[in-house]
This record gives sequence, C-alpha cells and structure tokens, in this order.
Amino acid sequence: LQLVESGGGLVQPGGSLRLSCAASGDTLDNHAIGWFRQAPGKEREGISCIGRLGKAYYSDSVKGRFTVSRDPATNTVFLQMNYLKPEDTANYTCAAGRYCLTHVCSHTSSWGQGTQVTVSS
Repeated sequence: LQLVESGGGLVQPGGSLRLSCAASGDTLDNHAIGWFRQAPGKEREGISCIGRLGKAYYSDSVKGRFTVSRDPATNTVFLQMNYLKPEDTANYTCAAGRYCLTHVCSHTSSWGQGTQVTVSS
C-alpha cells in the first residue's frame, strides 16, 4: 500500500483546505486511516482517524472544524479543514493501520510523505 497526500498550501486564518490521501496497491477500505501532523519543534500528533466502517474520530484541537471522509470510488481519504488557525500550521501525513484508538490510528503500516499546511495572514 502506497499513500500520497496532496492539497496542502498557504491559507489565511479562517480559511479552508481539503487534503487528499490517495492510495495505490491496496484498497483503503481494508484499513483504518489516520491523519497526523507535526509542527516545527513539536512532536507528531494524531488528529483524526476513520475506521474501516466509516466511523470518524477527532482530537479536541480539530473537532468541529475538520471532517474526515472516504471515497471508495477513487480509493482516497479526504480531510476537510475549515476555520483554520495559525496553530494548525504543520506537515500533515496520512497513515494506514489496523484500527482507530479514538482519533489515533493504531498499528500503522504505511505512511505518506506529507503535505505542508501553513496558516498565516
């Protein structure tokens, strides 16, 4: 399974971005998919996970602003990010794993290369 993220960029505070996690080599429906982010000087944190049956979980820091979803037709998982804040600035990565431990994807086996999100005026 190979994962490729896209959709990052520079956005003003309050703006929106949609990140994509496209898969090849396997079907994403066979995996839980997690989104992680890492800001400079900080540890990587899990922010969202969607289980194999579509149940989604979010960290407190993004709940109510971010939405994760699956598109089986394109074998892609999306992370819609609204009301972005400067503290959302980070490198965002998706990963495939066995299941969601609430908002953290567990037993990850494949990782994408990441996409940079910068929230700044």
